[in-house]
Amino acid sequence: MNFDFSDDAKALGEQARKLFADKAGTTAARAAMAKDAPAFDAGLWAEIANLGWTAARVPEAHGGLGLSAEETCQLAEAAGAYLATVPLVSVLLATEALLLAGSDAQQARWLPGIADGSVIAVVATNEPGAVNPVALSVKAADGKLHGVKSPVADLPGAHLAIVAAAGADGPSLYLVDLKDAQVESVETLDLVRRHGKLTLNGVAAEALGDAAAYQAWLDRAAVILAYEAIGTASSAMTMTVEYAKTRVAFGQTIGRYQGVKHKCADMFIKIELARAHALHGVAMIGSDGGELRQAAAAARVASLDAVSYCAEEAVQLHGGIGFTWESDCQFYYRRARALAATIGARGWWADRLVRALELRNRAAA
Repeated sequence: MNFDFSDDAKALGEQARKLFADKAGTTAARAAMAKDAPAFDAGLWAEIANLGWTAARVPEAHGGLGLSAEETCQLAEAAGAYLATVPLVSVLLATEALLLAGSDAQQARWLPGIADGSVIAVVATNEPGAVNPVALSVKAADGKLHGVKSPVADLPGAHLAIVAAAGADGPSLYLVDLKDAQVESVETLDLVRRHGKLTLNGVAAEALGDAAAYQAWLDRAAVILAYEAIGTASSAMTMTVEYAKTRVAFGQTIGRYQGVKHKCADMFIKIELARAHALHGVAMIGSDGGELRQAAAAARVASLDAVSYCAEEAVQLHGGIGFTWESDCQFYYRRARALAATIGARGWWADRLVRALELRNRAAA
Protein backbone atom coordinates (compact mmCIF):
# COMPACT_ATOMS: atom_id res chain seq x y z
CA MET A 1 0.00 0.00 0.00
CA ASN A 2 1.35 3.45 -0.93
CA PHE A 3 1.00 5.81 2.03
CA ASP A 4 1.44 8.99 0.04
CA PHE A 5 -0.62 11.40 -2.01
CA SER A 6 -0.99 11.05 -5.75
CA ASP A 7 0.83 13.50 -8.00
CA ASP A 8 -2.49 15.12 -8.92
CA ALA A 9 -3.40 15.65 -5.26
CA LYS A 10 0.03 17.14 -4.54
CA ALA A 11 -0.35 19.49 -7.51
CA LEU A 12 -3.73 20.67 -6.24
CA GLY A 13 -2.27 21.23 -2.78
CA GLU A 14 0.56 23.29 -4.22
CA GLN A 15 -1.89 25.37 -6.23
CA ALA A 16 -3.95 26.00 -3.09
CA ARG A 17 -0.90 27.02 -1.08
CA LYS A 18 0.16 29.49 -3.75
CA LEU A 19 -3.27 31.11 -3.91
CA PHE A 20 -3.67 31.31 -0.13
CA ALA A 21 -0.14 32.66 0.26
CA ASP A 22 -1.17 35.51 -2.04
CA LYS A 23 -4.77 36.09 -0.92
CA ALA A 24 -4.89 34.84 2.70
CA GLY A 25 -2.30 34.57 5.47
CA THR A 26 -1.84 36.62 8.62
CA THR A 27 -2.43 39.99 6.96
CA ALA A 28 -5.87 38.92 5.75
CA ALA A 29 -6.50 37.23 9.11
CA ARG A 30 -5.82 40.46 10.97
CA ALA A 31 -8.25 42.32 8.72
CA ALA A 32 -10.87 39.63 9.33
CA MET A 33 -10.65 40.21 13.09
CA ALA A 34 -12.30 43.62 12.78
CA LYS A 35 -15.81 43.69 14.21
CA ASP A 36 -17.24 45.15 11.00
CA ALA A 37 -15.47 42.60 8.75
CA PRO A 38 -17.68 40.39 6.55
CA ALA A 39 -18.38 36.79 7.48
CA PHE A 40 -15.83 35.62 4.91
CA ASP A 41 -13.82 36.90 1.94
CA ALA A 42 -16.42 36.78 -0.86
CA GLY A 43 -13.85 37.58 -3.54
CA LEU A 44 -11.56 34.74 -2.51
CA TRP A 45 -14.54 32.42 -2.23
CA ALA A 46 -15.59 33.21 -5.80
CA GLU A 47 -12.05 32.51 -7.00
CA ILE A 48 -12.00 29.20 -5.15
CA ALA A 49 -15.32 28.21 -6.70
CA ASN A 50 -14.07 29.14 -10.19
CA LEU A 51 -11.03 26.94 -9.63
CA GLY A 52 -13.33 24.04 -8.78
CA TRP A 53 -12.16 23.45 -5.23
CA THR A 54 -15.69 23.51 -3.86
CA ALA A 55 -16.52 20.85 -6.44
CA ALA A 56 -13.51 18.67 -5.71
CA ARG A 57 -15.38 15.80 -4.02
CA VAL A 58 -18.74 16.34 -5.68
CA PRO A 59 -19.49 13.61 -8.28
CA GLU A 60 -19.50 14.60 -11.93
CA ALA A 61 -23.21 13.77 -12.14
CA HIS A 62 -23.87 16.73 -9.83
CA GLY A 63 -21.53 19.18 -11.50
CA GLY A 64 -18.39 18.29 -9.59
CA LEU A 65 -14.96 16.89 -10.34
CA GLY A 66 -15.37 13.57 -8.54
CA LEU A 67 -11.94 13.66 -6.89
CA SER A 68 -10.81 11.62 -3.91
CA ALA A 69 -10.33 12.31 -0.20
CA GLU A 70 -6.67 13.00 -0.98
CA GLU A 71 -7.60 16.25 -2.70
CA THR A 72 -9.92 17.19 0.17
CA CYS A 73 -7.11 16.76 2.69
CA GLN A 74 -4.65 18.74 0.60
CA LEU A 75 -7.12 21.63 0.42
CA ALA A 76 -7.78 21.43 4.17
CA GLU A 77 -4.07 21.54 4.96
CA ALA A 78 -3.53 24.58 2.73
CA ALA A 79 -6.51 26.38 4.26
CA GLY A 80 -5.20 25.65 7.75
CA ALA A 81 -1.69 26.76 6.93
CA TYR A 82 -2.79 30.18 5.71
CA LEU A 83 -5.79 30.68 8.03
CA ALA A 84 -7.92 31.14 4.92
CA THR A 85 -10.85 33.45 5.59
CA VAL A 86 -13.31 31.30 3.63
CA PRO A 87 -15.59 28.44 4.75
CA LEU A 88 -13.75 25.88 2.62
CA VAL A 89 -13.10 23.28 5.33
CA SER A 90 -16.72 23.45 6.53
CA VAL A 91 -17.96 22.87 2.99
CA LEU A 92 -15.56 19.95 2.53
CA LEU A 93 -16.86 18.34 5.74
CA ALA A 94 -20.48 18.86 4.70
CA THR A 95 -19.79 17.42 1.26
CA GLU A 96 -18.28 14.33 2.85
CA ALA A 97 -21.45 13.85 4.90
CA LEU A 98 -23.70 14.15 1.86
CA LEU A 99 -21.55 11.72 -0.12
CA LEU A 100 -21.50 9.21 2.70
CA ALA A 101 -25.13 9.28 3.81
CA GLY A 102 -27.22 11.42 1.45
CA SER A 103 -30.03 9.93 -0.58
CA ASP A 104 -30.14 10.48 -4.34
CA ALA A 105 -32.71 13.24 -3.84
CA GLN A 106 -30.68 14.98 -1.13
CA GLN A 107 -27.53 14.87 -3.19
CA ALA A 108 -29.32 16.15 -6.29
CA ARG A 109 -30.77 19.05 -4.30
CA TRP A 110 -27.65 20.29 -2.53
CA LEU A 111 -24.48 19.07 -4.24
CA PRO A 112 -24.78 21.15 -7.45
CA GLY A 113 -25.00 24.36 -5.42
CA ILE A 114 -22.08 23.30 -3.24
CA ALA A 115 -20.08 22.49 -6.36
CA ASP A 116 -20.52 25.95 -7.91
CA GLY A 117 -20.03 27.77 -4.61
CA SER A 118 -23.53 29.23 -4.41
CA VAL A 119 -24.46 27.05 -1.41
CA ILE A 120 -22.33 27.29 1.71
CA ALA A 121 -22.84 24.25 3.91
CA VAL A 122 -21.59 23.87 7.47
CA VAL A 123 -21.62 21.08 10.02
CA ALA A 124 -23.06 21.72 13.49
CA THR A 125 -21.80 19.21 16.06
CA ASN A 126 -20.73 21.50 18.91
CA GLU A 127 -23.04 22.18 21.83
CA PRO A 128 -22.45 24.61 24.71
CA GLY A 129 -20.13 23.00 27.23
CA ALA A 130 -20.13 19.59 25.52
CA VAL A 131 -16.97 17.55 24.88
CA ASN A 132 -18.61 14.33 23.64
CA PRO A 133 -19.91 14.44 20.03
CA VAL A 134 -22.27 11.50 20.56
CA ALA A 135 -23.87 12.64 23.85
CA LEU A 136 -26.14 15.25 22.31
CA SER A 137 -28.73 17.51 23.86
CA VAL A 138 -30.28 18.54 20.53
CA LYS A 139 -33.14 16.13 19.90
CA ALA A 140 -34.86 14.98 16.72
CA ALA A 141 -38.53 14.02 16.80
CA ASP A 142 -41.24 13.87 14.12
CA GLY A 143 -39.00 15.45 11.48
CA LYS A 144 -38.07 18.44 13.65
CA LEU A 145 -35.08 19.45 15.76
CA HIS A 146 -35.10 21.01 19.20
CA GLY A 147 -32.11 22.55 20.96
CA VAL A 148 -29.08 24.79 20.43
CA LYS A 149 -25.85 24.26 18.53
CA SER A 150 -22.99 26.61 19.39
CA PRO A 151 -20.39 27.54 18.41
CA VAL A 152 -20.79 26.53 14.76
CA ALA A 153 -17.85 27.44 12.54
CA ASP A 154 -18.67 29.52 9.44
CA LEU A 155 -22.38 29.61 10.32
CA PRO A 156 -22.80 33.34 9.52
CA GLY A 157 -23.36 33.48 5.78
CA ALA A 158 -24.17 29.77 5.42
CA HIS A 159 -27.24 28.34 3.64
CA LEU A 160 -27.30 24.72 4.81
CA ALA A 161 -26.42 23.11 8.12
CA ILE A 162 -25.79 19.44 8.70
CA VAL A 163 -26.74 19.02 12.33
CA ALA A 164 -25.82 16.22 14.70
CA ALA A 165 -28.79 15.38 16.91
CA ALA A 166 -30.05 12.55 19.09
CA GLY A 167 -32.60 10.52 17.16
CA ALA A 168 -34.65 7.44 17.96
CA ASP A 169 -31.77 5.11 17.06
CA GLY A 170 -28.94 7.22 18.45
CA PRO A 171 -26.93 10.28 17.35
CA SER A 172 -27.41 10.97 13.64
CA LEU A 173 -27.05 13.74 11.06
CA TYR A 174 -29.89 15.94 9.83
CA LEU A 175 -30.19 18.48 7.01
CA VAL A 176 -31.48 21.92 7.98
CA ASP A 177 -32.22 24.68 5.49
CA LEU A 178 -30.98 27.74 7.38
CA LYS A 179 -33.64 30.03 5.95
CA ASP A 180 -35.99 28.32 8.42
CA ALA A 181 -33.64 28.48 11.43
CA GLN A 182 -32.59 31.16 13.91
CA VAL A 183 -28.96 32.11 13.40
CA GLU A 184 -26.92 34.64 15.35
CA SER A 185 -23.23 35.43 15.49
CA VAL A 186 -21.18 34.57 18.57
CA GLU A 187 -17.65 35.60 19.45
CA THR A 188 -15.15 32.86 20.18
CA LEU A 189 -11.45 32.82 20.93
CA ASP A 190 -10.80 32.45 17.20
CA LEU A 191 -11.55 35.95 15.92
CA VAL A 192 -10.65 35.14 12.32
CA ARG A 193 -13.16 32.38 11.58
CA ARG A 194 -16.70 33.53 12.23
CA HIS A 195 -18.87 31.32 14.45
CA GLY A 196 -22.56 31.32 15.15
CA LYS A 197 -25.32 30.02 17.37
CA LEU A 198 -27.99 27.87 15.75
CA THR A 199 -31.29 27.78 17.65
CA LEU A 200 -33.60 24.95 16.61
CA ASN A 201 -37.08 25.44 18.02
CA GLY A 202 -39.00 22.82 16.08
CA VAL A 203 -37.16 23.49 12.82
CA ALA A 204 -37.92 21.03 10.02
CA ALA A 205 -35.07 18.64 9.27
CA GLU A 206 -34.35 15.70 6.97
CA ALA A 207 -32.53 12.67 8.30
CA LEU A 208 -29.14 12.20 6.65
CA GLY A 209 -28.35 8.54 6.99
CA ASP A 210 -28.51 6.77 10.34
CA ALA A 211 -26.49 6.46 13.52
CA ALA A 212 -23.89 4.27 11.81
CA ALA A 213 -23.45 6.90 9.09
CA TYR A 214 -22.79 9.56 11.72
CA GLN A 215 -20.08 7.43 13.31
CA ALA A 216 -18.52 6.83 9.89
CA TRP A 217 -18.64 10.53 9.11
CA LEU A 218 -16.90 11.36 12.39
CA ASP A 219 -13.96 9.20 11.31
CA ARG A 220 -13.69 10.98 7.95
CA ALA A 221 -14.10 14.38 9.55
CA ALA A 222 -11.31 13.58 12.00
CA VAL A 223 -8.89 12.91 9.15
CA ILE A 224 -9.84 16.08 7.25
CA LEU A 225 -9.58 18.23 10.37
CA ALA A 226 -6.24 16.57 11.19
CA TYR A 227 -4.86 17.98 7.97
CA GLU A 228 -6.21 21.44 8.75
CA ALA A 229 -4.49 21.24 12.14
CA ILE A 230 -1.25 20.01 10.54
CA GLY A 231 -1.30 23.00 8.19
CA THR A 232 -1.77 25.43 11.09
CA ALA A 233 0.92 23.72 13.17
CA SER A 234 3.38 23.79 10.27
CA SER A 235 2.93 27.53 9.79
CA ALA A 236 3.40 28.18 13.50
CA MET A 237 6.59 26.13 13.42
CA THR A 238 7.93 27.85 10.30
CA MET A 239 7.30 31.31 11.75
CA THR A 240 9.02 30.36 15.00
CA VAL A 241 12.07 28.80 13.34
CA GLU A 242 12.54 31.88 11.16
CA TYR A 243 12.30 34.09 14.23
CA ALA A 244 14.86 31.97 16.07
CA LYS A 245 17.26 32.43 13.16
CA THR A 246 17.13 36.23 13.34
CA ARG A 247 16.39 37.18 16.97
CA VAL A 248 19.62 38.13 18.74
CA ALA A 249 20.03 37.78 22.50
CA PHE A 250 23.27 37.99 24.48
CA GLY A 251 25.26 38.48 21.30
CA GLN A 252 23.96 35.56 19.23
CA THR A 253 20.79 34.35 17.56
CA ILE A 254 18.53 32.46 19.93
CA GLY A 255 18.42 29.55 17.49
CA ARG A 256 21.97 28.71 18.59
CA TYR A 257 20.82 27.89 22.11
CA GLN A 258 20.25 24.20 22.75
CA GLY A 259 16.96 24.72 24.55
CA VAL A 260 15.49 26.58 21.58
CA LYS A 261 16.78 23.97 19.14
CA HIS A 262 15.10 21.20 21.12
CA LYS A 263 11.78 23.04 21.16
CA CYS A 264 11.88 23.52 17.37
CA ALA A 265 12.86 19.88 16.86
CA ASP A 266 9.96 18.77 19.06
CA MET A 267 7.58 20.83 16.90
CA PHE A 268 8.82 19.03 13.79
CA ILE A 269 8.56 15.59 15.40
CA LYS A 270 4.98 16.15 16.55
CA ILE A 271 3.91 17.40 13.13
CA GLU A 272 5.50 14.45 11.34
CA LEU A 273 3.93 11.98 13.75
CA ALA A 274 0.53 13.56 13.10
CA ARG A 275 1.16 13.48 9.35
CA ALA A 276 1.96 9.76 9.47
CA HIS A 277 -1.30 8.98 11.26
CA ALA A 278 -3.26 11.27 8.93
CA LEU A 279 -1.77 9.57 5.86
CA HIS A 280 -2.93 6.25 7.28
CA GLY A 281 -6.40 7.74 7.64
CA VAL A 282 -6.51 8.97 4.04
CA ALA A 283 -5.42 5.56 2.80
CA MET A 284 -8.20 3.90 4.82
CA ILE A 285 -10.82 6.30 3.43
CA GLY A 286 -9.68 5.65 -0.12
CA SER A 287 -9.72 1.87 0.28
CA ASP A 288 -12.66 1.58 2.70
CA GLY A 289 -10.16 -0.03 5.01
CA GLY A 290 -11.13 -1.68 8.25
CA GLU A 291 -8.57 0.34 10.23
CA LEU A 292 -10.23 3.70 9.49
CA ARG A 293 -11.57 4.21 13.02
CA GLN A 294 -8.19 3.50 14.58
CA ALA A 295 -6.34 5.67 12.05
CA ALA A 296 -8.81 8.54 12.31
CA ALA A 297 -8.70 8.64 16.10
CA ALA A 298 -4.91 8.50 16.08
CA ALA A 299 -4.77 11.30 13.51
CA ARG A 300 -7.14 13.42 15.57
CA VAL A 301 -5.17 12.97 18.80
CA ALA A 302 -1.74 13.45 17.20
CA SER A 303 -2.80 16.49 15.17
CA LEU A 304 -4.30 18.21 18.22
CA ASP A 305 -1.10 17.51 20.14
CA ALA A 306 0.94 18.98 17.29
CA VAL A 307 -1.08 22.14 16.74
CA SER A 308 -1.44 22.85 20.47
CA TYR A 309 2.27 22.36 21.12
CA CYS A 310 3.41 24.40 18.11
CA ALA A 311 1.00 27.25 18.82
CA GLU A 312 1.95 27.43 22.50
CA GLU A 313 5.69 27.19 21.87
CA ALA A 314 5.44 29.84 19.15
CA VAL A 315 4.18 32.24 21.80
CA GLN A 316 6.84 31.19 24.29
CA LEU A 317 9.80 31.32 21.91
CA HIS A 318 8.83 34.74 20.62
CA GLY A 319 9.34 35.99 24.16
CA GLY A 320 7.58 39.11 25.40
CA ILE A 321 6.37 40.12 21.94
CA GLY A 322 4.63 36.77 21.48
CA PHE A 323 1.95 37.75 23.99
CA THR A 324 1.08 41.06 22.35
CA TRP A 325 -1.81 41.98 20.09
CA GLU A 326 0.64 43.04 17.38
CA SER A 327 2.22 39.57 17.20
CA ASP A 328 0.95 37.03 14.68
CA CYS A 329 1.44 34.21 17.21
CA GLN A 330 -2.09 34.76 18.46
CA PHE A 331 -3.63 33.55 15.20
CA TYR A 332 -2.19 30.06 15.53
CA TYR A 333 -2.93 29.82 19.25
CA ARG A 334 -6.54 30.92 18.74
CA ARG A 335 -7.03 28.51 15.84
CA ALA A 336 -5.50 25.65 17.82
CA ARG A 337 -8.00 26.18 20.62
CA ALA A 338 -10.89 26.34 18.15
CA LEU A 339 -9.80 23.12 16.43
CA ALA A 340 -9.54 21.36 19.78
CA ALA A 341 -13.20 22.15 20.45
CA THR A 342 -14.48 20.74 17.15
CA ILE A 343 -16.13 17.28 16.83
CA GLY A 344 -15.31 16.38 20.41
CA ALA A 345 -12.45 16.88 22.82
CA ARG A 346 -9.05 15.18 22.60
CA GLY A 347 -9.85 12.91 25.56
CA TRP A 348 -12.91 11.50 23.83
CA TRP A 349 -10.88 10.70 20.72
CA ALA A 350 -8.12 9.14 22.82
CA ASP A 351 -10.73 6.82 24.34
CA ARG A 352 -12.04 6.04 20.85
CA LEU A 353 -8.52 5.12 19.79
CA VAL A 354 -8.08 2.78 22.75
CA ARG A 355 -11.40 1.06 22.00
CA ALA A 356 -10.46 0.64 18.33
CA LEU A 357 -7.12 -0.92 19.27
CA GLU A 358 -8.79 -3.26 21.74
CA LEU A 359 -11.19 -4.47 19.03
CA ARG A 360 -8.33 -4.99 16.59
CA ASN A 361 -6.25 -6.93 19.11
CA ARG A 362 -9.23 -9.03 20.14
CA ALA A 363 -9.93 -9.93 16.52
CA ALA A 364 -6.30 -10.87 15.97
CA ALA A 365 -6.14 -13.07 19.09
